[in-house]
Amino acid sequence: MELFSEPVLVALALTAVAGLSTGIGGLMSMVTRASNTRFLSFALGLSGGVMVYVSLVDLLPECIAAFSVSYEAKTAQLISLAAFFAGVALIALIDFLIPEEENLHESHPFEMLEHQNGKRMGRTGLLLSLAIGVHNFPEGLATFASALENVTVALPIVVAIAIHNIPEGIAVAVPVLHSTGSRRKAFLASFASGMAEPLGAAFGALFLLPFWSNELGALLLAFVAGIMVYISFDELLPSSERYGHHHFAISGVIAGMAIMAFGLVAL
Repeated sequence: MELFSEPVLVALALTAVAGLSTGIGGLMSMVTRASNTRFLSFALGLSGGVMVYVSLVDLLPECIAAFSVSYEAKTAQLISLAAFFAGVALIALIDFLIPEEENLHESHPFEMLEHQNGKRMGRTGLLLSLAIGVHNFPEGLATFASALENVTVALPIVVAIAIHNIPEGIAVAVPVLHSTGSRRKAFLASFASGMAEPLGAAFGALFLLPFWSNELGALLLAFVAGIMVYISFDELLPSSERYGHHHFAISGVIAGMAIMAFGLVAL
């Protein structure tokens, strides 16, 4: 597959859209409170529902089906499951290596950042930006791989990742805004944290495309599924509970699954 072919450029563009949505979170932090909203709760639940459903019902089975052409059914399943849990292991390792107090997934609700002093908040904003960037890199690779294999299936994934990146942009912008008083710096910090996502896609384009094959694409789909399932259970679903009401969160999860279910049937 050529580096500048249309499928590759489309996959890169979709990844950029997903990653740069952190900047939307930066803008939102300047006009609204970061948490305790029904909309955020529902939207994050919906993102989790989309990711879990498409990962377990579409991406992982697609990998198994691809390897079933050349291998026995059990071998194809084992290869696919190994790739799936490799994706889980990678994102879990990244979580483990980031210090707990700077890890967005382990931090307090965002409104508590407002009670820190200016120097502490500035440091928090910088480290959160770096931590989110580290998380976004494999997400970028995942988005790129899914878009390269099937743009139609990738579109709801891109939307789901974009939605879940918005609160991350808020998380970065709030402490920077309160420590510096600069809306411009707060927006740029949130925007920059999302740049790791297109960088992950660029890595995939530069280093994976020369070796691209149907089996590599299938392995990446299972790998992507593992990353997305972990993100959903570690970040999206707990956050959907934290930002609003339980029933809005659950409604979002079910709605996300339903959207993907009927969408896949319609394809």
